Amino acid sequence: MKRPNTILVVDDDAAHRAMLRLLLSEWGYAVFEADDGSGAVEAVEERPFDLVLMDIRMLKVSGIEALERIKAFNPAIPVIIMTAYSSVETAVSALKKGAYDYLTKPLDFDKLKLTVERALEHIRLKEENRLLKETLGKHFDRQNIVGRSGPLTRLLETVAQVAPSEATVLITGESGTGKELIAGALHFNSHRKKGPFVKINCAAITETLLESELFGHEKGAFTGADRRKEGRFVQAHGGTLFLDEISEMSLSMQVKLLRVLQEKELTRVGGDQVVQVDVRVIAATNRNLEEWVREGRFREDLYYRLNVIPLDVPPLRKRRSDIPLLAQHFLERLSAKNQKSVKGFTPTAMDRLIRYDWPGNVRELMNAVERAVVLARSEIIDEKALALVPLSDTEAGFPEDAPTPLPDALANLPLDEVEKVTILNMLETTGGNKSEAARRLGITRKTLHKKLKQYGVMP
Repeated sequence: MKRPNTILVVDDDAAHRAMLRLLLSEWGYAVFEADDGSGAVEAVEERPFDLVLMDIRMLKVSGIEALERIKAFNPAIPVIIMTAYSSVETAVSALKKGAYDYLTKPLDFDKLKLTVERALEHIRLKEENRLLKETLGKHFDRQNIVGRSGPLTRLLETVAQVAPSEATVLITGESGTGKELIAGALHFNSHRKKGPFVKINCAAITETLLESELFGHEKGAFTGADRRKEGRFVQAHGGTLFLDEISEMSLSMQVKLLRVLQEKELTRVGGDQVVQVDVRVIAATNRNLEEWVREGRFREDLYYRLNVIPLDVPPLRKRRSDIPLLAQHFLERLSAKNQKSVKGFTPTAMDRLIRYDWPGNVRELMNAVERAVVLARSEIIDEKALALVPLSDTEAGFPEDAPTPLPDALANLPLDEVEKVTILNMLETTGGNKSEAARRLGITRKTLHKKLKQYGVMP
């Protein structure tokens, strides 16, 4: 049986502690208490806790001081600060000192539950990522591949199996998913890792130059060829050649590539000397090559020669649980690059990143994080710094069958009347399901009941 998560509640108000103990216990947590910041530090030093829920204002040792001492002892433990509305600035200071989040009193129990769950999930993700590294082996080089989701875990386990072989690999996946990183992981975990890892983007080079780039040319082979040049195959001898965007290669070039793969030898452009090459080939594409073969746009024999081991890299929307880890990874790297001191994301900002579909995948996420780092005005990125990350109604938690936009005539109505129409419209959309309506509206069920009573609707 899985042990319950342990939470340390720190508050000098005995009644408030008792209320939290009862509430958290009902949610399945093991609850411990401390009535002061010093007691909290002592408790953390004596035994491990999964989370600390701590008031910011206490008579002896404040929550801020206790937070600093707890983080100095164990930086990994998440600390949620509780504060009054008048102390929000102090709470923001706590975030800069390492607090996971803050909640204002009187507590919104729905928000408390959600924040606690997210904090514990964040810790679980880190632990599972560590276990994944152990599963793959101490010597497996991930090549900056970050994540622990099911689809990525299965992919990396296959990479770990395939890497030591000499088999040709075809990596498929949408643009920006990290196909080049997977190719790097295959090379640097193979017996060829001490040899060169040579990359070429077949879509970035014109057809007339691609043959020379791949196979090399002799002096005088064409205008401008004033000396012999070795191609990428020779440069990759004893190592790995990564052919990115292989689908963009012309049919005539595909014939020449197939011959080199079969014979393991080539002839430079303009020459007749046969050159032996020892190269492992890894190819990648964002196209459906099976369809292209049926349409006659890609040679079937080359397809089967490349597709000995197929690896499909999942899009980021299919592994959303990796987004927090990726975002933090990029944050740390890009903060250093841009000479900024940015340490994390607010829960709202992270929620926005998780909900977005990322059509540009990991590359788009990295760009969004760098933009947020540059625009950030504090050590914590909030949703304002992510203003350029678009959110559709569906991505923001509203399904595609959400009510149609309110008519323009409502623009002239008082705000409370617009609110009333919006709430009643949402309630109609959910078929009278108040819990679902409250979730979509971003309010608590208690607030929804209060509003309905104001409108004369029986809750």
